[in-house]
This record gives sequence, C-alpha cells and structure tokens, in this order.
Amino acid sequence: MTISFSRRAFLAGLGAGAGLPAFANAPVTSLFPAPKPGDYAKNGLPSADALMADAGLGGKLGFMVADARSGEVLEVHNPVLPLPPASVAKAITGAYALSTLGGTHRFQTRLMATGAVQSGVIQGDLILVGGADPTLDTDALSQLAKDLRAKGVTGITGKFHVNGAYLPYQRVIDPGQPDHLGYNPSISGLNLNFNRVHFEWKREGQGWNVAMDARSETLRPAVKVARMEVVDRKSPIFTYKDAAGVDSWTVARAALGKGGSRWLPVRRPDIYAGEVFQVLARGQGVKLPRPLAQDGAPIGEVLVTYSSAQVTEIVQGMLKYSTNLTAEVVGMAASVDVGGTPEDLAGSAAIMSDWAKQALGTRRLKFADHSGLSDQSIVTARDMVKALITLGPDGDLAPLLKTIPPKSELVPGGGSHTIRAKTGTLNFVSSLAGYVTLPNGRELAFAIFTADMERREAIQKAFRERPQGARGWSRRSRRLQHDLIARWSVLFGT
Repeated sequence: MTISFSRRAFLAGLGAGAGLPAFANAPVTSLFPAPKPGDYAKNGLPSADALMADAGLGGKLGFMVADARSGEVLEVHNPVLPLPPASVAKAITGAYALSTLGGTHRFQTRLMATGAVQSGVIQGDLILVGGADPTLDTDALSQLAKDLRAKGVTGITGKFHVNGAYLPYQRVIDPGQPDHLGYNPSISGLNLNFNRVHFEWKREGQGWNVAMDARSETLRPAVKVARMEVVDRKSPIFTYKDAAGVDSWTVARAALGKGGSRWLPVRRPDIYAGEVFQVLARGQGVKLPRPLAQDGAPIGEVLVTYSSAQVTEIVQGMLKYSTNLTAEVVGMAASVDVGGTPEDLAGSAAIMSDWAKQALGTRRLKFADHSGLSDQSIVTARDMVKALITLGPDGDLAPLLKTIPPKSELVPGGGSHTIRAKTGTLNFVSSLAGYVTLPNGRELAFAIFTADMERREAIQKAFRERPQGARGWSRRSRRLQHDLIARWSVLFGT
C-alpha cells in the first residue's frame, strides 16, 4: 500500500468548516473556491499503486519522495525495505570521496629512483608508483615517459619495479560476474585504462588477425600481459585462465564474424601499467627491463610526478559514465585517507557504510563495494532520501549528478520538471535517486528501488551478461520511475 502525505491539504481540511455562517437556504455563490486548472490534472492522475501494477515488474519495490529542504515526506511505498541500489551506490561513494579527500585533491603517479642519475643512467632501481589515480591512461604514461627523458634519463643499472601497494589488491569487484566483463576488473593502487585491455579482431582469409593493446586516443601499444587465441567452438564465447601471471583468453570462432572489438578486464593492473610504460619509455629513448611487482611502501627520490584531475571532476565523470573502477578506487582511497587501512574491498565498503550512518544519518544502509556492482549491498529508500536531504540540493554532490531528461506519457512532453540523479542497473535490479526541481521551483529528494531477486538469482553465471527478459524488465522499471516523478511533479509542483 502506498501512503501519500500532504500537510497543506490536511491543514486545509481541518479548517474548512470553521467560522462559517449557517444558511437556511442555498447560498447564491459557492462557499468554496472554484477548482483551479491544476486540480483537474491532479484528479486525473493514476495512483502510485496503479502505476506499479501497470509496470508488472514482480519482485519488490520501495520508494520515497520528500521536500529536499524541509524534509517533509510526501509519498512512500515500502520506505524501509532494503534493496540493492546498483549504481545509485556511486552517489554515496561520490559524497564520501568529496567529504573525505576533498574536491581539490589530486591523485599522483610518481617515478622514483633508488640511486643518483649519472651520465643519463639511474644508479639503481626505477619505481613506477601508483597513487590510486582511477583515470590514469596510456596518454598519461606517455607524458611520464617524456618527462623522465627530459630529466636526462636514458637507462637504469638496477630493476624496474611497479608499486600498487597504496590500495589493497582486489582480483575482481564482484566474483559472481563472468570473467570477460570489462566493467568487473581488478583493483590496485596502480591502475591503467580502467584496468581494461583492448581486444580487436579482423578477418583475414580463413582466419582472424587479433590484437591486444592499451590504446588511447593517439597510441596503441601492444601488450604481452594479455593474450588471445581463437578456438573452434560455438560456446562459451570467452574462456579465461591465469597462465603464470599472464591473462590467457580464448574466444569462440563462431562469435567473431568479420571483425570487431571490445574491452576485456586486466587481472594484473600493476604489471600491465609497467609493461605499457616500458614500451612508451623505449619510444623516448629510455631502456628499461621488464617490470617486477613491488610490495610495501616505496623508498627513493621522486624524479617525475603526474597529477590527475581534481576529485570533483573525477566524481562527476564517475557519476556520468558510471565507471565501476573509478568508484572502487576513489572509495578505497577515501577509506585509506580516514585511517581505515582496509584489508580488502569489503572492508573499505564497511568503512563507508559507517561514515554514511554518522555523517548522513542513515540507519540500515550497508555496502559490499563502492560501485554497486554487487547485489549484496542494501539501501532503503528512506536512507537514500535522508542522505540526499542531508547533502542538500545546494551541496557539493548535487551539481555533479547527471541531468536526466524527463520521460513520461502522463504529462505532455514528458514533463517540465528537471531531474538530477544517479541511475542504477543490474540484471532485474533498477534504481533511480536524486533531486527533482518542479515547475513551481520546489525541490524534492527521491529514491526508487526495484528488484526481482528470484529471477536474478536464477540466472546461470555464464549468461549474466545479457540474460533473457532482463532488458524488457529494466525498460518497464525505468518507465515506472519516470511516471512516478511526473506524478509528483503534478501533485506537488502546482
């Protein structure tokens, strides 16, 4: 059952009969005001229960909408029902990073030397040190190589180390996902290209020419840390195994067609970054041996530093493109910054959950990661709306949320309200939370969570990339979300 609250209507109802004169005959004019044009629109709206029934989602649903400034609750349905937030979790992660690291913080990737530079040669080791930059790409490594050469360096006498110990290594974000999904990569303190390698294939005669590279807008350095073999089978499309530290993939010949490309996850991001840097450095005339992983805090003199964009810009990109790697890295970096020293991703997520309870006033919120990729994270609509009200429509997070065009057949053109929110989608899980500015300028905070966990849990792991029925289910859920918002726009925006 859905409960609607309208304090204005309630108070008006209490005073409707107070102080009115008694009339023996019918008055010439009505004692009550004529209906306003907006009232007709309100009376013609379907109820929230009718909208939910029409969506036919099955599973469970919870939502809550409130005035973003006063906190007045306007309408709810199962507001304390815990459900997976999917990528809506990134909104909390963004707030966590902005509050803990600060919006002006920049992540630094450094080149350190254990010895002096003599005649262009480092008398010792060179260390590529990750500083938890989630946006480090091949172009950034190219700039590091150029800056190193500008220091006069042409080689080293020792070893070339890569150090990603700033963050605890995580092999995957969610072990329940298929191996080949690029949005489920490994996590390290040293990351490159969102820890993905580019796989491209082109038909040549009776076979295919395949390439694995770390491409950017201008560069395509080949890599050895990942390799691909085309095999004669129909399914599965991909297989993966760790071959002594090398990501060894096979792909089904029947799935290739004439050509194409896709990004695959990398399981040794530190070695991946080191291998790419070695190639780029060679192009600048700096000879380096193969990279070796290094644990613990690096020791040496800093020769070159590359700084990322500010956290504010990184969080905005994360919210816009919903990049899982960015969310996990900035979330873990924030946990390190508060002194939590998490042992793993789950430990860092627990630290963020505690922060949300203390800083945002949440009660039942519990995260398993920072991106929402795991369905083991749970959030209630009440907690999400409470967090959004605490953060405020004028706070640091709100302007970084993506503006989403209204889409609803309930009102002409989808509606004249403005939505700033974060979407979230997993198989048979769909969510939307953020702020909506109504036509009259009133600002609301809302959260809508939908999930059919029985259908989700019935999907075999090999079919979790595009399971049957999931796309249509998500489409109906998104339509419901926009219909609810359009309904609120009419109810509370006139």
